[in-house]
Amino acid sequence: MNNYANLTVGVLALQGAVSEHCLQIEQLGAKAVIVKNPEDLIACDGLVLPGGESTAIGKLMRKNGLFEAIKAFHAQGKGLFGTCAGMILLAKQLTGDPTVHLGLMDIEVQRNAFGRQIDSFQMELAIKGLIESFPAVFIRAPYIVNFNAEKVESLAEFEGHTVLAKQGNLLACSFHPELTANKAVMGLFLDILRSEGNS
Repeated sequence: MNNYANLTVGVLALQGAVSEHCLQIEQLGAKAVIVKNPEDLIACDGLVLPGGESTAIGKLMRKNGLFEAIKAFHAQGKGLFGTCAGMILLAKQLTGDPTVHLGLMDIEVQRNAFGRQIDSFQMELAIKGLIESFPAVFIRAPYIVNFNAEKVESLAEFEGHTVLAKQGNLLACSFHPELTANKAVMGLFLDILRSEGNS
């Protein structure tokens, strides 16, 4: 088993499946920290941005002083992992929407790309770097429409669209890896944190 004991990973606790992300982080041997305020970031090597409603999360981030704090956190070389709404928060561009939140990742994202919540589904997804397929859960999921191929690496596609991508120490996925017992995608993020020398 990989040794992640030296890593402390924050989970933005404004909306979404916070406890499920924390559980996977702890199960992999790292320390999970709940992040609600800028000072909570101080001890963290990386930060997970969970799903939820991206507009509401963006407003809460600004209200709590986390918007600039997270941008500064990444500027220090710390990694970020956005799942579902977290992907939208990381994107530099949203299709048909002038809104930009953190704007850190060179991707264009389509919101609710697979339909509404009633259209949620789970499927086995082939992911670059993983031997076995991953049981990806899509709930009102976005996907990446375009990306800067010189900077961004597509790690998984579904129906011709990128649903998992990496740019340096940024990782973004359309689906909810925390809603399955499979911890492989969270492991990819912890590997990024470790390889970037953030531990």
